[in-house]
Formats: sequence, structure tokens, C-alpha cells
Amino acid sequence: MISLPSNKHLNSISKYELAKLWLPRYTGTQIDEFGDYILITNFSYYISMFAERFKCDVKGEGRPMQTATNSGGLTIINFGMGSPNAATLMDLLSARKPEGVLFLGKCGGLKHSTEIGHFILPIAAIRGEGTSNDYFPPEVPALPSFKLHKFVSNKIVGHNQEYRTGVVYTTNRRVWEWDESFKSYLRKISAIAIDMETATIFIVGHANAISRGALLLVSDLPMTPEGIKTEESDQYVTQKYTELHLQIGIEAMTEIGEKGEQMKHFRY
Repeated sequence: MISLPSNKHLNSISKYELAKLWLPRYTGTQIDEFGDYILITNFSYYISMFAERFKCDVKGEGRPMQTATNSGGLTIINFGMGSPNAATLMDLLSARKPEGVLFLGKCGGLKHSTEIGHFILPIAAIRGEGTSNDYFPPEVPALPSFKLHKFVSNKIVGHNQEYRTGVVYTTNRRVWEWDESFKSYLRKISAIAIDMETATIFIVGHANAISRGALLLVSDLPMTPEGIKTEESDQYVTQKYTELHLQIGIEAMTEIGEKGEQMKHFRY
């Protein structure tokens, strides 16, 4: 347990010290209980599926973030929705210094080549959410760690699944499907998908020297009225695709430490 300095010296506390204080507070999980490799998501049922599969406890109920860690040392964290939450988690994980973090998220497909149920491994993300501007100037690209993504792609192919690569647009807007001018902008920038967290995870991971990636599941096609997500369509995606989504993430982050290339973080 870290002791906070007295108030007159409070301005001298480091980011690392804050992260060590707040990671357990946000998650109900002690730092040494987190694994070297971590899955992150914004869906509570991914945590439930993980815990049920590995017969492990879910910690952090009633807190902002919940976790579960299996006997092999793989941890999954539900951080909630949106880029501020994603940034908070990636900052707090600097206290653990994980070897790799993989985001299992959902996204809206923006291209005719993307269909519901497809997987996307983004080669980059456009920083339309604003949160990442607190970490680097806007011209700094939001990129995943290549070696992590290469290993994940092998796992997808091993399951005989198709996947797409491309640039994802990350936004803080949740209700935009009515806005034709915004949709026109999305067509101009040639993004393959849209979500609310990927760019933030890439940038804040870069700021904290954490190897990171994202495996996104196309859950809706929001550029057309008939493709907008509904309660019924969301349940269909959950029932049909999320188990495989989680399975690929588990396999990738379990085996990468044993079989994958060593990942090092380089400043660009």
C-alpha cells in the first residue's frame, strides 16, 4: 500500500504512484493479481463467459471495472464504454506493466466489404474522439503493436475465419446515425469501421509503453437505416459471434508469451 504524501507535497506525486493507488481501487484487484497478458473489453458478459469457462472469480463487482484471471495468468477487464474509460484503464495498467493488451471490442462497419460477424484487425485508428489529444499532438498516429496483431491474425486464420484490415475511426459520439453530414465525412476519410475506444487505447498504450492491439467484431452497419443496431440485432450478434471472438482473444493472449515473438515498445 502506498502512503499518500501530506497535502503540502501532493503536487509531487507521480503518475506511477497514482496508478498503483487507483488500479486496485477501480477494479477491486491487487496489482500482483493481474496477469502478464490482458484482454480488455467493454461488455460484462465477456467477463461472465471467461469466468464461467475457467471457473474463476469475478472481482470488482460494484466498482467501475471488473476483472477475472484464470489459473494460467490471463486477465480480462471490463472497463465500460467510451474513450475516457479506455484512457483511464490504459493509464492505470502502467502500474502493472503488462507484456501485452488486446482489446476485444465491437464496431460499426462502414464499407460494403464488411459484414456483420466479420473481424477487423485495424492497422491504425483515426483520433476523432479528442481524449487522445491529452497525450500526444493530433498528428501522432494511433497504431497497434505489429507483432501482437501478427499473432492474432494467425489465430483468426486458424479458426478458418475471414478478417479485414483497415483504418478505424474512433469517435466520442454515440448517437450520430441520423447526421448525414457526419456520415458524408466518414465516407470521405475511407475508414473501414467506426468505434469509440480503439484510437484511445493505441495512443495511451503508446504513451505508457504498453504493447497493444484490437480485435474488433462488426456488430452493425450504421451507414444505412436497415443496418442500425437494435436490441434484436445486438442479441443476434451476441449469441452467434461473441463466443468465438472471446475464444480467439484467449488463444492469442495465452500463447503469445510461449510461441510469439518478443514484443518491445519503441518510441516513434
